[in-house]
Amino acid sequence: MIDVRLPPTFTDEGLRAAIGARAAGPGLPVLILSQHVEQLYARELLADGAGAVGYLLKDRVMDVDQFLDAIDRIAAGGTAMDPEVISQLLTRHRAHDPLGTLTEREHAVLALMAEGRTNAGVARRLSIADKTVSKSINTLFDKLGLAPSDDDNRRVLAILAYLDRHGAGS
Repeated sequence: MIDVRLPPTFTDEGLRAAIGARAAGPGLPVLILSQHVEQLYARELLADGAGAVGYLLKDRVMDVDQFLDAIDRIAAGGTAMDPEVISQLLTRHRAHDPLGTLTEREHAVLALMAEGRTNAGVARRLSIADKTVSKSINTLFDKLGLAPSDDDNRRVLAILAYLDRHGAGS
């Protein structure tokens, strides 16, 4: 159990120490206590998927039974996250998810691109004009922040973003 803010700077030394300890001993049970949510570090703590981690806000640990339950879950390899931590992590993820800005048609076009379809193949599958497919692709490139480049293939990068979100088997 460690506080986020420790000497000497009282910024994030405790959190960095916990992350370092888990890197040295994967699966080491860690409970972070904080006054506020540090999203970057909360994500890093959860990233290994090993469990045995908790992130609770100090003002919510007044209920002794809930606090002891969280400690028991973490010690048993589970996870205990403050609802506010979860809320902020999900809100940030949605706010920075450019795929979430795509229209239904753009999603359909991108899904067919991920299946390996050409523009003509996408047009046939969706019963739309080739020109409409091209326009949808250019719009989704813009929404995904994929500017024209001599070094990058925007179609491949868009498909990779889609597969990253939906999984390679979807």
